[in-house]
Parts: sequence; C-alpha cells; structure tokens
Amino acid sequence: MGAKIFSEKHQITFYETDVTNTVTPAMLVNMIILASEDQTDSLGVGAKAVADLGIGWVVTQYKMDITRLPKQGETIEVSTQATCYNRYFAFREFWVHDSEGHECVHVESIWVTMNHETRKIVTIPERIIAPSHSEKVKMIPRLSRPKKLTEADQLMTKQYRVRYFDIDGNGHVNNSRYFDWLLDALPMSFLTRHNLTSINIRFENEVQYHHIVTSEATLMTDIPDSIVTKHRITMENGDVATEAECHWEPIINHSAQA
Repeated sequence: MGAKIFSEKHQITFYETDVTNTVTPAMLVNMIILASEDQTDSLGVGAKAVADLGIGWVVTQYKMDITRLPKQGETIEVSTQATCYNRYFAFREFWVHDSEGHECVHVESIWVTMNHETRKIVTIPERIIAPSHSEKVKMIPRLSRPKKLTEADQLMTKQYRVRYFDIDGNGHVNNSRYFDWLLDALPMSFLTRHNLTSINIRFENEVQYHHIVTSEATLMTDIPDSIVTKHRITMENGDVATEAECHWEPIINHSAQA
C-alpha cells in the first residue's frame, strides 16, 4: 500500500499576495504546511500527539518547482504525501493544482524530529509515521544543495530583528519568515519583473527571538541561459542560518501584467 495522499481546497486571499496580486512563496509555504498538519491531525498523529512525546517535526530543506504561482481569488487544491522515511529523515511531497487540475507547484521536502529540550535530532518514532503508510527505505531521495555565495559576489543586504510574532509553536522562527527575508534582499524592480520558477532552500541553524539576522543576495552573471539568484541568511555570530538558490524568468509584457 502506498503512502496516503491528503488534499484540501483553498481560496487565495488578498493578504496572501504581493503587489502583483500573486501569492507569495511565504504564504504558499504556510498553505502546504497547513495541509500536512491537517493530514496528521486526521490520522491522530498531529502536533499535540507529537509534542506529548517531547519532540517536534523540523524541516531541513525545501525544493520547490514552480510552473506558476496562483493569483488572488483563485481556488487551488493543495495535496501532500509522506512519501518515505528512514531512521532519521522523512521525505514529504506537496502539490498545488489550479481549478482546472493543472499542476502549479511541486514541492519536495526533508524533515527530522527534534527533541524540544536538547534541540537535538532524534530517531523518528514509528507510532507517528505509521498511520501515513509512508514507505520505509534505507535512503530517502537526496536534494541538491543550493549554490553558495562567495567572497567575490556583489551582495545586496538587509537586516532584520527577530520579533515575537516571527516565532511559532516550536519556539523557533516560522519557516515562512525565511522566504520573506531571503527574497526581500532583492530590489522591487526585479521582483515585479520576474517570475520565480524554482527555489531550493536549506536550513542550517536555528534563529531565536531577538536575534539580528542579515539577508544577503546576489544575481549570478556567469550563467548565459538562466536567471539565478543566490541567497544566505547569517546570524550575528557569523553562523549561517539558511542558504537558498532561486531561478527566475522575465515576465512577458510586464506593463500589462503589473
């Protein structure tokens, strides 16, 4: 028996979109996480059941392939599947389809379970993974690492102080905040004239309340046939919190779509 697929519908609201009335990557992440939480709740292994074991699910990487990001007012279907797992890592997929059934987004993600007190990775308990019928494997699919920033890169930077409202129930910064910080380092003139076609984001270290983080980005100029930006979020002590690689395409007839 294959892993169970869970689906639910969602209408894109104005507060989930940017100035082009397109859903933001951060809000899209919130939608797919809601779908996974609704699935685990329906299976009796939701956040409370996991927390009662003294642990929590933590994502380490997302790879998002985007055909198009939905617009305000669209009704989409968000689907998810806990595809496979091994002792320490779980591989979960997400899909977003529009009202005509066309795939808009496919997301691959890697998760671990972390002890709330020690903040260390622990073995995934069978009792919380079994209800999803996820396949047990020796090796989960590997996701490529994002391209790294180098000392030679010309950087665009912005700083942010972590607020109380950036923290989620696991006690660390909500995943969606990183997407905002990463992309906000790019100028508005670039963001409004390009569509995001993929993003590969890897989480390295936890950011805590009151930390000041620096978001850095650069546009790669040595790739002839693609528009690629590299991103990094660093903490005050110099530790890397997050790295990401984004691919873009120009918006055709920008003046008509903006």
